[in-house]
Amino acid sequence: MDLKITKITKGEKVNFSNPAKDFYEAIGGEKGMRKLMYNFYDKIYESNIAHFFPQDEDEFEQVKIKNSNFFIQICGGPKVYKEAGGMDLNEYMIKFHDDFSINEKARIEWLGTMREALNELENIDNEALKSFWNYLDNFSKLTVNSF
Repeated sequence: MDLKITKITKGEKVNFSNPAKDFYEAIGGEKGMRKLMYNFYDKIYESNIAHFFPQDEDEFEQVKIKNSNFFIQICGGPKVYKEAGGMDLNEYMIKFHDDFSINEKARIEWLGTMREALNELENIDNEALKSFWNYLDNFSKLTVNSF
């Protein structure tokens, strides 16, 4: 499936919706999501945006756990993401990224790395995958804060 990265325009209104639970179920629920996210973050660690993440292995392991929990919950799994403190997960994640100087180039690197991890999945329904990708592509625009 062609997972296209769309461009962001400064000031554009971004519409997104959380991924359909079909994706979460298609990859095998919590176990499958953790496998996907660990694979993705192992690739991130070797990417051009690795500097955004802790270089200490133990700290990076915590990032993997925390971000896996985010994606498990945002995709309709159990409520395992505790860091938002009751705040809407998407709003929390936007505010969290305010602490980093994220430009379009970094966003594209992040999405390209995720696309690589997603392309390694087998037997995933195209509509479920499309729902997850559309969320990532559109939501990631809201994390860009440096133009």
